[in-house]
Amino acid sequence: MQTKYRIGVIGHTGRGNYGHGIDRVWLELPQCEIVGVADADEAGLKAAIDRLKAPKGFADYRKMLDELKPDIAAVGPRWIDQHRDMVVAAAERGIHVYMEKPFCRTPEEADQIVAACEKNNVKLAIAHQTRWSPKLQTIRDLLLEGAIGDILEMRGRGKEDRRGGGEDLWVLGSHIMNLIHHFGGEPSWCFANVLEAGKPVTKEHVAPGNEGIGLLAGDKINAMYGLSGDVTAYFGTHRHAGGFGAQTTKPGLRFGLQIFGTQGIIEVHTGHLPPVHILQDTQWSPGRSGKRWIPVSSAGIGKEEPLHDGGLHGGNLLACKDLIAAIEEDRLPECNVYEARTTVEMIAAVFESHRLGGPVTFPLKNRKNPLKSL
Repeated sequence: MQTKYRIGVIGHTGRGNYGHGIDRVWLELPQCEIVGVADADEAGLKAAIDRLKAPKGFADYRKMLDELKPDIAAVGPRWIDQHRDMVVAAAERGIHVYMEKPFCRTPEEADQIVAACEKNNVKLAIAHQTRWSPKLQTIRDLLLEGAIGDILEMRGRGKEDRRGGGEDLWVLGSHIMNLIHHFGGEPSWCFANVLEAGKPVTKEHVAPGNEGIGLLAGDKINAMYGLSGDVTAYFGTHRHAGGFGAQTTKPGLRFGLQIFGTQGIIEVHTGHLPPVHILQDTQWSPGRSGKRWIPVSSAGIGKEEPLHDGGLHGGNLLACKDLIAAIEEDRLPECNVYEARTTVEMIAAVFESHRLGGPVTFPLKNRKNPLKSL
């Protein structure tokens, strides 16, 4: 164990900035020190140096990695068109990574990142903050105890705001795909369709997406996955269907995941201490059975939450502590490079299934953006 972990922060003001606190989290970890920050935007770099009290600033992140040789690179931009290059640059230098999601644009880019991490024994953790929530262990325990019986299926939805459809699948659906994978196991197949204004998407609907996502299409998506253990998962997103005004990007009322079992339902949303409820009802219907939804805390069903909700920052703190422990113990972080690749592949499978007009199996044969071949 070393005294201090040296952190190099990578951002890009105007092109994803520094993500959801990927830069600031290190200021609250006494075993870490920020040794430099890189930002191609001059004004953004100056602001980041001041905000993070960084001793050095760089316009080129590669120069920062070469000169400062940090132990961990914090890859902050929300825009994902630079993620592959930033992460591979760090991994090739033997530098561990904590990064904003979505992971990258295609399974091909994910393969390249995995290869670089494997070759250089680099640990990578991705900011699906919910995965480090203490409540997830409580849910796992309830599932193992049979609190809702045998799992039959899962249902997830995006935020369904003005980004609903393809963009929602990429930006917010990545959280749901990660939870589906975590609770349901490895995906084996996907069957999906993508619509625009009620009609199947064709190449005329394809256009560059926001935030560097790459080619994108669709305002409505319906997807079904086969998971290990004979569980089926469903994901849906429909633009402006989330219960808010057309111009908002506030959380949709259904954004989250429901796990349906033979004896009831567990519902989980996202965050450091996400809202979790359980309905122990074989009919899945409080109106018929008279049973009710009961809140679940990290301490258990119906118990008061003993922990403080730290929001996204709380999730980042737990993630970064786990990354450091993974480095010291030479193990995978809780939400690691392989899970990040699976999330990207589950998203790409939606468009590949639509393109082929039928189910696709994992791993996907087509590792590029399926919409290029539509």
